[in-house]
Amino acid sequence: MDMKKRITLELRNRSPTEIAELVLDNSRSADGEVEGLTDEFTELEFLSMVNVGLSSLAKLPSLPKLRKLELSDNNLSGSLETLSEKCPNLTYLNLSGNKIKELSNVEALQNLKSLQSLDLFNCEITSLEDYRESVFELLPQVTYLDGFDQEDNEAPDSEADDEDEDGEDGAGPTGDYDDEDDEEEDEDCSEGAEVGLSFQEDDDDEDDYAEEEEEEDQAGVQGQKRKRDVDDEGEDDDDDEDD
Repeated sequence: MDMKKRITLELRNRSPTEIAELVLDNSRSADGEVEGLTDEFTELEFLSMVNVGLSSLAKLPSLPKLRKLELSDNNLSGSLETLSEKCPNLTYLNLSGNKIKELSNVEALQNLKSLQSLDLFNCEITSLEDYRESVFELLPQVTYLDGFDQEDNEAPDSEADDEDEDGEDGAGPTGDYDDEDDEEEDEDCSEGAEVGLSFQEDDDDEDDYAEEEEEEDQAGVQGQKRKRDVDDEGEDDDDDEDD
């Protein structure tokens, strides 16, 4: 699919002014130039044109809000001065897999004052002696070259870092709260068990006391019965003597 048709497809009946991201990877440029992009893409912040056969950026339109530009696996060797004119706010530029051979090819990037990350991986320029030191000296605004800074610290992956931090922040406190809840539940169970035992002991004491009272009452009744029986026997003896 050629680049113009791909852009029409990606628009999906939207206006170019509504587009913030545009991916045209693997579409084809008939003459090695940018086709179908216009100055109407005023809100575009991310543009990817990987493996589209570009050999020149001369027809790149003005994209004042563009911050990330993917141009890997093309045939670019020069015309990079267009980037500082048309995309002055670029912070990330990927030129890996192009035909950039000399430092003079990237010298035009000096005017990209906001450029922080530059990728020239798989370009012939990387085989030059002191390649990294030379590029960092030529482009002092660049922090990361081919994914690493001057001290060989890897560039952070912001999205992955955010996910890890969210995961750690979410898991840690939750685990702590669970432990505390478990401890509180154990304490509540222990207290409940103690209360239950004491309550049961109180019930047992009350039952024993009730049984003792009942036994005493029965003993009293039996005593009274025996007394009545004795009295009755005494009266019978008196009657016999009278006879």
